[in-house]
Order: sequence, then C-alpha cells, then structure tokens
Amino acid sequence: MSTAVSEAIDNLQSLTTLTVLNASAALERGLSALKAGQTVFDLRHVLTVDSVAVSVMLAWQRAAQDAGVKLELKNLPPALQSLTKLYGVCSLLFPPEVKLAQDGAAASNPAHEEFAPVNAPESFFTQKTGLADDPASHHHH
Repeated sequence: MSTAVSEAIDNLQSLTTLTVLNASAALERGLSALKAGQTVFDLRHVLTVDSVAVSVMLAWQRAAQDAGVKLELKNLPPALQSLTKLYGVCSLLFPPEVKLAQDGAAASNPAHEEFAPVNAPESFFTQKTGLADDPASHHHH
C-alpha cells in the first residue's frame, strides 16, 4: 500500500521536461496529483522547457482554484522562472507572498524599473534621429 502512496506523492519531482512534446502528459499528471490531494509541485528537475510549460502551469493553477485548493509550485529552475517572467504570469502562478528571487530581494524592485522597456511611439525616435529616411541606416545582412 505504501508504494501507491509514494507514487501519488512524487510531487512531480520526476518531471524533467515540460515542452510541447509532453505537455498533455505533464498536464494529466499534475491534474491527477491535485485530485490525489497533492498541492505542492516540486519542479526542480525540469530542465527542458518551452512556452507550453507556462500554459501547463497555468492550467494546474486553474484546476487547483476550481478544486478550492492552493497550489504551490516550488524550486523552479531558472529556465522556468524566466519563462514565467517573460510571459508576465509570475503573479498568476505565484501568489504575491512567494518570492522567486533566491537572494531575499522582493519580487518587484523599483531599482529594476529603469530597465523596463519603454514603449515610446516609434515616430518619436524616427523624428528625433531622422534615421527612418536615411538609406544608410538600413543594414542588410
């Protein structure tokens, strides 16, 4: 009987990839783990990821919310962390009290604001520089 229990509580540590190739299998595993009452997924071994990983994690979170439980995604490797940042879903996947940064820094650091991309209208740059009309500025490789 203990084997069945340890199987259910593998908390997804044996998951090593989360890509389009195994997304549905991983999704199923997560959903059945949730059904088995598991609310902590340890993703430390997930080394290979693509954009599908984010969708899978979001689907797990939705399933957990529907079930009225709080899912905790733990030990995300850097590749997975940067994907969640890239898609701006940090706050959806991780409640505000969960800090992704390992060094104890708060998740939103005002010092980082200056590095945020500025979405100034393109015309602003082209008017300023006049580069748009200059054929020399178009580099063809």
